[in-house]
Amino acid sequence: MTAGDGEVTLGPTGRPYHGFATPPKLSGHGPARIIALCNQKGGVGKTTTTINLAAALAGYGRKVLAVDFDPQGALSAGLGIQTHESPTIYDLLLDTKRDPREVIVPTRVEGLDIVPANIDLSAAEVHLINEVARETILARVLRKVSADYDVILIDCQPSLGLLTVNALTASHGVLIPLECEFFALRGVALLIETIDKVRDRLNPSITLDGVLATMYDPRTLHSREVLERVVEAFGDDVLETVIGRTVKFPDASVSGMPITEFAPEHAAAQAYLRLARELVARGAVA
Repeated sequence: MTAGDGEVTLGPTGRPYHGFATPPKLSGHGPARIIALCNQKGGVGKTTTTINLAAALAGYGRKVLAVDFDPQGALSAGLGIQTHESPTIYDLLLDTKRDPREVIVPTRVEGLDIVPANIDLSAAEVHLINEVARETILARVLRKVSADYDVILIDCQPSLGLLTVNALTASHGVLIPLECEFFALRGVALLIETIDKVRDRLNPSITLDGVLATMYDPRTLHSREVLERVVEAFGDDVLETVIGRTVKFPDASVSGMPITEFAPEHAAAQAYLRLARELVARGAVA
């Protein structure tokens, strides 16, 4: 929304619109800040956000590790990684003495690596249930490679089970992608409650890095009203950057490329670049 001369420009969240400066180059890399992208509701743009935020941060010179922590393996597929016979995050969870570098795979995006996943991960909770300190296993795995990266993004599965608790326990912050639909908003309270429990019992330093509105369509009253409610509920925790709805995302996923490379001039690609700049400006990423 553009205001008149001398007035501020308001963004979709109803707050002043900022462009956010290009992040400065880093003099070195690591230790990584770990961020879990989490929402127990599926289809909210969580994996899409992980892929494109990771690529955007890598484009700004950050060394990024994306961790596929969903048995569906959508993050791996979306970055063009085949996982049928190669080792995955599942192998690292079952053998914490194994070097994660044996499993990490470089992507076609310079500066972006991935720990892939496949359907084997669906058996992990059963195998881990009797492990001592089972909630901290992922943290122990990632600790070994933290110094190699500036940021680690964990793409959580759409549930609040043991795997997600592992991701939250390992993370410094949480980013919640939230679809601009009424039913998506209803489940966030349970997620916030889970984050609070993890903070109380397992990871006292975990913070909410932001709520990211996704699949926003400014043409519909429903979408605008949901975003307004999100801002009312979460205030300044709602990121200024809003991700619009577009068919370009599935097109990019099929190609195994982030949208920042598939269609770099598209509004959606620019939105994820802006998201990366905003998170740096907020201090969530170096």
